[in-house]
Amino acid sequence: MRDGDDFASYMRARWASMVRSLAVLGCAVDEAEDVAQTALVRCYASWDRVERADDRDAYVYRVLLNTWASSRRRRWWGERPTDEPPDHPVSDHSAALELRMTLIHALQQLSADHREVLVLRFVADLSETQVAAVLGIPAGTVKSRVARAIARIDTDELRRATS
Repeated sequence: MRDGDDFASYMRARWASMVRSLAVLGCAVDEAEDVAQTALVRCYASWDRVERADDRDAYVYRVLLNTWASSRRRRWWGERPTDEPPDHPVSDHSAALELRMTLIHALQQLSADHREVLVLRFVADLSETQVAAVLGIPAGTVKSRVARAIARIDTDELRRATS
């Protein structure tokens, strides 16, 4: 398989997970798509190095988090108001929005380290070993951060939002 084909199939398989991971970390969806695209462009530029990595997913997610961190330092990500409301009515997604807001609130109560391990472990669906490689920490630290983060989240609040 040519490098371009391998990269394209990898990108198609991981795109949604990368955008979803960034959205849970606090990016708006359009910002998450921009950051994921920039990270994938960086990966494509050095695809031979990505392919040689012991764990391709860990390598790519590390690039993704580094890209996100550098983008947060460079730009203002505040609201951008518009003069006109949308032309079409927005469908009611209040239950999903309430769950999302509850999840975001719960994650905001955590430190950045705890948020990152939860998102990489459960949203990006990386293994503990992969999360450790992405963050450059031992696998035991990943386990303890996940356990502490879960202990800090008010599970009753999440249960109420999903019922």
